[in-house]
Amino acid sequence: MLLNLTLARINPQMRNALVSAIFAEADTAMAVGGKLLDLTVDLSEAAAHDCPPIGHFRVVVRDKVWLRRLGVAAGDMVEVGAEVALFSTEPDEPLDGPIARQVRTAVVSIVPQTAWDEGPL
Repeated sequence: MLLNLTLARINPQMRNALVSAIFAEADTAMAVGGKLLDLTVDLSEAAAHDCPPIGHFRVVVRDKVWLRRLGVAAGDMVEVGAEVALFSTEPDEPLDGPIARQVRTAVVSIVPQTAWDEGPL
């Protein structure tokens, strides 16, 4: 069975996200809870603030799947609804079949390690 992942809207004002890190490679198995990628969402165009309202998020898979193809790379700006990745439930499944559904994911807010090095405010 083929499963895909499109960029979901994490915040109502979100239009796009920056792919800040990718943790998985194409043609590899992913366990439930496997890290797929990190996203940075900047909402400064949608809401006026004293400082840019930026959030950092990690996307993990909630299905046992094979990552077959990545449609993004680190540093890419991705629009909401754009295809991010293609998965299959079998490692050698043909990729020309119909997409059965979206892969199940969890999105969690994170504090990137670069912020740990900044020290106290």
